[in-house]
Amino acid sequence: MSAQPPTAIELEFARRYDQEHARACLQPRAQGLAGRLGFWREERLVRNALKVAGEPGLILDVACGVGRFWSVLAEHANRVILAADPSQDILDHARTHHPQSLLKRIRTFQSSAFNIGLPENAVDCICCMHLFQHIACSEHRLVLLREFHRVGRDTVIVAVRVSGRFKGHPTDEEGLAARLLVSKAEVEAEFKQAGFCILSHQDFLPGFAPMRVYVLRKAG
Repeated sequence: MSAQPPTAIELEFARRYDQEHARACLQPRAQGLAGRLGFWREERLVRNALKVAGEPGLILDVACGVGRFWSVLAEHANRVILAADPSQDILDHARTHHPQSLLKRIRTFQSSAFNIGLPENAVDCICCMHLFQHIACSEHRLVLLREFHRVGRDTVIVAVRVSGRFKGHPTDEEGLAARLLVSKAEVEAEFKQAGFCILSHQDFLPGFAPMRVYVLRKAG
């Protein structure tokens, strides 16, 4: 698997991710109970999505960062997990966050999510919980979805920030947060255009938070 250069979108996402991760490492208790509950909820959404996807055996975690969801992905002992990120430094750092028993289950490789270094139909399921929801441009989301369609042979788990479904969410960068919101109709049309049908969706916190997790299946 040859490394593919990251795009400008991924570089900006990686910059913001590095800043947020550094703050978390320096202040592990900063988010308090709310942060821990949010993490628990995200894990539950991924766990439920995997069930809808049929408990796939070979999963690719795209833009995996330090492997926030690896422990959930590895809950089935017979599951094989590939993990790709545009930053080799982040992948190396991930090895300091997890026990060796888990790391033995994960095969990491450096790759752009927009040009994944895998052949067609290489994995059963693709999981993208962070990068996709940070892409504001429809054209860029379609490029990403079409690459997922090429590499995956069955399902995709993807998180989206859907507009019009929440009363508000606290943020220090409200302008950026607003730009990242996408209408339900728009993103679901993009799924169809890229060759997917929707199996299910789950909201992070209905009525209060914008994040929604979709499970998609290759149509036809």
